[in-house]
Amino acid sequence: HLLDDNMPAISVPQVRAFLGDKERNLKTIEKLASKRGEGLLLFPEIFLTGYMVRDDMRRLAEPLDGPSAKRVAKLAKKNGKCIVFGMAEKDQERTGVIYNSAVVASADGELGVYRKMYLANFGPFEERIYFAEGNLTPIFETPVGKMGLTICFDLFFPELSRLYALKGADVIACISASPSATRPFFEKITVARAIENTVFLAYSNHVGTQRDFVFWGGNCVIGPRGEYKARAEPYAEDSAVEAKIAPHEIELARPHRPTLKESRRDVFERLAEL
Repeated sequence: HLLDDNMPAISVPQVRAFLGDKERNLKTIEKLASKRGEGLLLFPEIFLTGYMVRDDMRRLAEPLDGPSAKRVAKLAKKNGKCIVFGMAEKDQERTGVIYNSAVVASADGELGVYRKMYLANFGPFEERIYFAEGNLTPIFETPVGKMGLTICFDLFFPELSRLYALKGADVIACISASPSATRPFFEKITVARAIENTVFLAYSNHVGTQRDFVFWGGNCVIGPRGEYKARAEPYAEDSAVEAKIAPHEIELARPHRPTLKESRRDVFERLAEL
C-alpha cells in the first residue's frame, strides 16, 4: 500500500471559471499544467467558457481542432500530463450542431473527445436547447490507467459507468456543473459508482457563482472501496485536490467485491429489451 512520490497522480483542482473569458480560463489550465509530475489533470464541465454562458454557447463553441483544444494539447505534451477539460464543441461535419464535450489532451499531445450522453434538461437546466446527445463511449489511455469519462448528469445512469468498467477502465472521471442544491446527490453517487465498479473515481466540479447558479465544488478522488483519497476542504473555495494512485488497489478490491466478474449478460439483455 506504500505510495511512491514518483507515482502518477490524479489532480482535480477546485478553481473558478470566468464566464465567457476563454483566455483567462486557458491561463488557469496552463498554470496548473505546469506543476511538476505526471498524471491526470481534470477541469469541470464547459470550463473553457464557464457553464452559464447560455445564448452565447453557440458563438463561443469551437471544433475539436480549434485553437483552444490545440493549445491545451501542446500544454499536455510539454508537461507530460493528460489534461481533460469541458467545452462546447462544434461538430466539424454537421453545421449548427454542438456537443457538451470533455476534451482529452493526452501526454503525447493527441486529442480525443467524449460527448455527454445524458443531457440535463429539467429544473434550471437547459442543455437540450444548445446541445446534441453524444453516443460514443471511448476508453482513454492515461498515466494513471485506462479512463472512462462522464459529464455531470451522466453519473446518474449506472449502466454507463458499468460499461466503462467492463471495457477495462481503471478510473471513471466525472466533470461536472453541479449547483449547491444537488450536492447531497453527488456526494452519494460518486462513492456508489466507485464501489459498485471497483474503480477509482475522480470528480471535478465548478466552484463559485455564475449568474444565478452557485456551485458547491466538492472535488475529490475516491478509491475502489469507496474511500476518499483526496477531497476539497472546504468545499466552496478554491483548493488543490490531488491523490497518488496505486493501481494494485484495484486488484485488492475486486476479489472482495467481485461485481464485474458476477455481472450477468441476461440482465443487460432484459434491460435492452425494456
